[in-house]
This record gives sequence, structure tokens and C-alpha cells, in this order.
Amino acid sequence: MAKKDNLTEELKKYFGFDTFKGNQKAIIENVLAGNDTFVLMPTGGGKSLCYQLPSLLMDGTAIVISPLIALMKNQVDAMRNFSEEDGVAHFINSSLNKSSIDQVKNDILSGRTKLLYVAPESLTKDENVEFLRQVKISFYAVDEAHCISEWGHDFRPEYRRIRPIINEIGKRPLIALTATATPKVQHDIQKNLGMIDATVFKSSFNRPNLYYEIRPKGTNIDRDIIKYIKSNEGKSGIVYCLSRKKVEEFADILKANGVKALPYHAGMDSQLRSTNQDAFLMEKVDVIVATIAFGMGIDKPDVRYVIHYDIPKSLEGYYQETGRAGRDGGEGHCIAFYAYKDLQKLEKFMQGKPVAEQEIGRQLLLETAAYAETSVCRRKVLLHYFGEEFLEDNCGSCDNCLNPKKQVEAKELLSAVLEVVSTLKEKFKTEYIVNMLVGNETSEIQSYKHNELDVFGSGQDEDEKTWNAVIRQALIAGYLIKDIENYGLLKISDKGKGFVEKPVSFKITKDNEFEEEEEEVPVRGGASCAVDPVLYSMMKDLRKKLSKKLEVPPFVIFQDPSLEAMATTYPVTLDELQNIPGVGAGKAKRYGKEFVELIKKHVEENEIERPEDLRVRTVANKSKLKVSIIQRIDRKVALDEIAMTNGLEFSELLDEIEAIVYSGTRINIDYFLNDVMDEDHIEDIYEYFKDSETDALEDAIEELGGDYTEEEIRLVRIKFLSEMAN
Repeated sequence: MAKKDNLTEELKKYFGFDTFKGNQKAIIENVLAGNDTFVLMPTGGGKSLCYQLPSLLMDGTAIVISPLIALMKNQVDAMRNFSEEDGVAHFINSSLNKSSIDQVKNDILSGRTKLLYVAPESLTKDENVEFLRQVKISFYAVDEAHCISEWGHDFRPEYRRIRPIINEIGKRPLIALTATATPKVQHDIQKNLGMIDATVFKSSFNRPNLYYEIRPKGTNIDRDIIKYIKSNEGKSGIVYCLSRKKVEEFADILKANGVKALPYHAGMDSQLRSTNQDAFLMEKVDVIVATIAFGMGIDKPDVRYVIHYDIPKSLEGYYQETGRAGRDGGEGHCIAFYAYKDLQKLEKFMQGKPVAEQEIGRQLLLETAAYAETSVCRRKVLLHYFGEEFLEDNCGSCDNCLNPKKQVEAKELLSAVLEVVSTLKEKFKTEYIVNMLVGNETSEIQSYKHNELDVFGSGQDEDEKTWNAVIRQALIAGYLIKDIENYGLLKISDKGKGFVEKPVSFKITKDNEFEEEEEEVPVRGGASCAVDPVLYSMMKDLRKKLSKKLEVPPFVIFQDPSLEAMATTYPVTLDELQNIPGVGAGKAKRYGKEFVELIKKHVEENEIERPEDLRVRTVANKSKLKVSIIQRIDRKVALDEIAMTNGLEFSELLDEIEAIVYSGTRINIDYFLNDVMDEDHIEDIYEYFKDSETDALEDAIEELGGDYTEEEIRLVRIKFLSEMAN
């Protein structure tokens, strides 16, 4: 075995590096000494070297348990590059056939192999256990060890079986490694792997070059993100979305707006996934829009921004994903869009799961909400979550530190919190404590009869938001701690007990307000909705003129809501006109030219500044349903049959067809009309719309309703609009 002072020479000999990074040397010495070792090291810190170098220096084969098949292959290739001997590293997983596995086993038994990567599923197979019992094992390494803990962001049940299997194969020293672990997860890992006494090496989780920001998620989120990407042209970035559908949609929107972007998620076929990943690595595209499936083992050092379209399910996930920015030490902007209702949606998704899992999921979501809403330094909050203290008051590199809020004295409030926690014998979580303070008689509080205690309602003068902020900031300041065994129960620390004896000043900042936006409901009814009534009436005149010239009713050209939108956002090109509700490509081509010329002239003459400096090109939303309806009508399938096979009421199908026709797509439903309606009736209704000033259904029913049903009127209106407008 190499002497300690020779370690640097060995590092140079095998890997070509002159010096170790961070704790690497101390970790390797501990492994070489045969001790159990626990390594907490953020991504990019050089975790793999901590087991690769010792494996080359010790007798026997080191077994590395890793969940990522793609990463195994990369690591094995890298090891073979460092060595003349191809057999120096191997992996066993589900991607190998029988003869490849035999080759691997021969190399191991002949002593050529120093490192064997195994997926946890393969480790548990009987034939592999039998085989490994014959092998001289130097040590075991468990990579991505957070997978052991249900509190980790990537829990895998098969990881819980690693210890019993190791005992079966033969005990040897153990090194467990992870890039993210809270104190709770760390405790879980050590307990489960039976290595409570291991030497723990913990590197700092602080990434000083990253800038953290949370923005409220409003209806303009697409525009905000596109604006940001456009202002960072040529730089590489990742946009994370929670659902595969959103990934596809948003990648399309970025492309439509001139951004080089590609999607990536687990539902795509693996060939396309790796093609898209390579395009990003080779800088053929600037942006990857992805679910969390992306980024494992992605080693692109110059990702300049990571944007979260949706807030992640846990802070560990958030740290992992933002950590892909600025690996080279250069700038890295981490921007997340937050709306509380997104978290409520995530909570709904958990409903089918076992109760214990739901409770864990809820606690993790609460931590995420706390991070998003806090107005304390984000770096401080994030590092505290990972059990690390950040001592500076202002990190100078997060939105809260760049726009600090006024602090308020909360000495009395902290005293009130500590009194409730103490009265309840440190057996409850934040939510319960807050309900006690404000006097919410929840069923749980009633069942314990805690509503009869003096402290119940002792904090009625403040709202829940304030009490939550007090508790969070008391945790960061170290007056309270969360119990590790029963995660979330609030305990009073020694510092907190000192405060109870002799209270000192305790200042807090109130949380950020994230007001929910009201969904915008378009108001019908003429120019009241248009920002520019003058332009609106000019366009109505133009529409009337065209309607006479083309001999079609005015509403066939553009409907009122479309004119209102034009008089609000001033589209001056046919491309921009297509972003107006109710204007498809067909309509823009047919009628748009004179309208955009009129708007352009009006804008120039009145020196109007158009409201959005950035117009987001939307992607024509031809949902699968609409496309299939159009195809079936082309094949002359009866409309009632189309409704039935899609599980729609007939009137719902008509809604869909009307939307298709109003946006400018032409369809022909004559085959169905002639089948179910009398020719004269069709003609009567058609004539009515030809002479009418409006296409409003109410007016038509009033005029024709005695003789025709609402459905008949709607069907003929579809025929009329399709023929006249499209």
C-alpha cells in the first residue's frame, strides 16, 4: 500500500493531477486506513476520485454501487483511459448480455479489475451474490447514497437492501458518497448502512458564484422567460418544468420566438434524448427545456442560467438542479417562478400514496414554500437546510440581499413561540404551533384538549404569515431545532433555553408577499375593453367598408373581441396579428393587410409606444382533439359519432368545431347537414346570418327560435362562417 506522502505522486501517476481538491486527500487516507467513511461533497467537488484512487492502490476489487447506468459507462470509460489495462474497470447491469458478463467475471477473478460498478438491482441477484463471495473485495462504495432515504430527493427502495446484501457477501470497509443531504438524510443513510461511527467529511454547500432569485409566477411568465433568454443571447441555459407536456409546449414556444431550444424528458425515446443532450453539449442549441430527468451526469461547465418554470418538490431537488449552473466558477443565475397554487397542485398529486409518504412529501413542500416566501438571505436559508451555517448578514448575490427589507423587533414574538413549544412538551410541528398561537380550533387541537390551555390564542394579534416567519428565522438563528428522528417536531435548543432565561433582541424580516393573480376574464362589449377607443372605432369603420365590398357580414371578417385586442396591443405585422385571439393564419392573410397598415399609421402619427416591447409568438395550439376532429370531418364521419368516441356532449363538440372555424380553418360539414336537416331550413338560417349585423347566438335564437333548434342554428352558423370567412 502506498505511503501517505506518496499519495500526491500516485495521483499524478494515475490521474495526471498535481494537487488534491478540498478534503480529497484526507478522505482517501481514511479509506486506505480501512475505516468507514461518509462523504458529503457538492457536485463538481471530485467525489469519484475519493474511491477511484484507493481502489487502484489497495489489494482486490472495489465494488461501487451506483443507480445511474449512463454514468457507470462514462466512469468506466474514463478509468480505462487512465490505465493501459482495459479490464481495470467494469460494470454489471441490465444492459449487458451473458457473454459480456462472463468476460467481466473472468477479468475480476484473474485480479485485473480494480473497480466494479454495480446497479443495486444487479447486486441483489442471487447469482451475483454467489459470484462476489469468491472475490477479494477491497471496500464497498455507495454512490448517490441519498437514494437510501425517503427524505432524499431520489428515494429508491432497492437501496435499503444494500446493507443486508453486503453482510451476505462479506463485510469490508464502506464509503458512502452524496452531493446533497440534509442532516435528516445524512442520519438516515448512516443508520441504514450501519455506519453510525463512520468518519464524516463534509465540504461546504456554498456556491458563491451562483445568484438566487424567486419571481412571482404570473400570466406573463412565458414573456418574462423569453425576455430573459433574449437578453442573454448565445449563453447556455436550462429551463426546468414539472410536466413532460409543459416541456414540449414551452420548447415549441421558445423556437417560435427565435430561441435555439430543444426538449428533454424521460418519455422521449432514448435516441432522441441523447441527440438533444449532445446538441446542447456541442452548443448547437442554447437552451434545453427539461424535466428533472435531465442533468444527471451532465458535465457542461458553462451553463449560465437555470430557470425553474415550476417550483420543485423539494429544496434538495432545487439545489441539485440550480447546481448545474456555473460549474466553471463563472456566473450562474438561478431564477425560479413561484405561485403557492403550484405547491397545492403538487400536494394533490400525492393523494394516492401511502400516508407516511404523503406526510414526508408535505414537509418537503413546506420547506420549499418557506424558502420561496422568505425575505431572509436565500443563501443563508439554503445552507441552513443542509446543516451549514452561513455567517455573513448579506451575501450580495440573491434577490433578498440586493433588496433588503426593513427588520422588525420580534423579541416578544419569539418568547411567545418558545412558551407554546415548551408547554406542548416539544411534541408538535410548526403548523400546530402556529394554529395554537392564532387560536385555530382544529380537530387535532380539540382532540388533545389544547384549546383549554392558557397559551391557546396567545398570539391572536399577529397573522399566521408572521408566526411562520418568526419560527423559520428562529430555526436559522439556532433558538429552535427540528428533531431528526421525528422530522419536523420543534425542539428548543440550548441557545433557546438561554433566551427564555434572559431574552435578548431578536429582529426578523417579514416574508415576501406573493399575491395570487386573478385570472383575467375578458369583458365583452365594445370599446370598453380596448385601450385605444379611437383606433377601435377606426377599425370598425374599416371592417364595415370591407364587409360592403366583400359582401360578407362584418363579424365574418373579425369579431369584436379581436378588434378590442388589436386596439390594445397594436399588431403592426401579419405575424403579430396571428397572436390576436380569434385570428388564425388564414384570416390574417385574407383580411389582415389593411388592418395592420391602419394600425401602423395610427401608431406612427400619434407616436404611440406599443405596450409590450416583446411580443411572444404563441404556437398554434392544434391540440390532438382538434386535429382528430378535423381529420374525421374530412373523412365524413357523422358528428354525433365523433362526439361519442371522444366522450363529448354534442354541444361540447360544437364548441370545439366553432373554435376551429373562428380561428380561420375551413371545414366542410355539408355531408352531415344534408343528412339531418331539411335543405330549406339550412337556406333560411344561412340567409339570416348573411343579412345579420352579428353572429351572436342569442340574437339568432330570438329571431329564428320558433322554427329551429339551437343546435340547428349552430350547425348552419359553422357552415356559414367556414364558407364566408375562411
